Amino acid sequence: MTPVRLRVFEPFRSIFYAPNLVAIHGGYFAAEGLEVALTTASKALGTVDALRDGTADLALSGLMRSFDLLERGGPRLVHFAAVNDRNGFFLLSREPREHFAWSDLVGRTVISFSGAPTPWLCMQAVLRRHGVDAARVTFVRDLGTSEAIAAFRARKADFLEHGPPVVDDLVADGTGYLVASMGEATGPVPFTSFMAPPETLARERAILVRFVRGFYRAQRWMAAASAAEIAAVIAPAFPEIVAEVRVRAVERYLRQGTWNRDPALTRAGYEALQEILLGGGFITRRYPFDALVDTAIAAEALAASQLS
Repeated sequence: MTPVRLRVFEPFRSIFYAPNLVAIHGGYFAAEGLEVALTTASKALGTVDALRDGTADLALSGLMRSFDLLERGGPRLVHFAAVNDRNGFFLLSREPREHFAWSDLVGRTVISFSGAPTPWLCMQAVLRRHGVDAARVTFVRDLGTSEAIAAFRARKADFLEHGPPVVDDLVADGTGYLVASMGEATGPVPFTSFMAPPETLARERAILVRFVRGFYRAQRWMAAASAAEIAAVIAPAFPEIVAEVRVRAVERYLRQGTWNRDPALTRAGYEALQEILLGGGFITRRYPFDALVDTAIAAEALAASQLS
């Protein structure tokens, strides 16, 4: 039987998205008769645009992208399978801080991750929770990864927020000190999920159930696997990252419960994220859960997995 080809866009290549990479390189999608063609988004073509112009069938994305579309009067993009249940970024300090407190950021300069707005919105939520006025912190939000690293190394900022392998490299050479996990600080929140236009969900429902069933099997395998085993499976996606860095990054993500153990998106998680977006001024009103989340596909995939 000829495999069904699905074109999937990812926002950027990251160990944070390991569940999707395990499903691909571990053969879980292939076992469902699916051939997943994975493309990394670019400045010229992001995940939302790729879905809207038909370049992609599905995309890995934060729910905030769909909130943003509705806020601007755009079309719906619906999320149907959970990937990450935690913020995947970390905060580095230029100086050792044995007893770090969020008030340490006051009067300091922080280089924020510029590739997506959700990390910034989560940072604001964390500061509000700890009684810190974000206006008293200087945030640099327009630097790409290489520029951010160079600026941090040149001591042009006191803190840097980023993910692996950047944090690992900077800690390893003594440039930075890990002071906070944004995943632990933010708490459980639906950070990344698979999304598609409503018409795709309706037209390709049977195929998407197979897709989510394969993804769920990858999630179950990861829940029982060691960091070294996961790092080995995703190695083809990261030829530039040495094995020990991959393992350390996976270990860190496992410790904080980054990856969902099943694909079900919950109303509670949705509302937690919506509060963060409202508090940060990213959206101006509430949007109903059913407008942006389809739970039926994951439920059908889970039921089918229990029977097989």
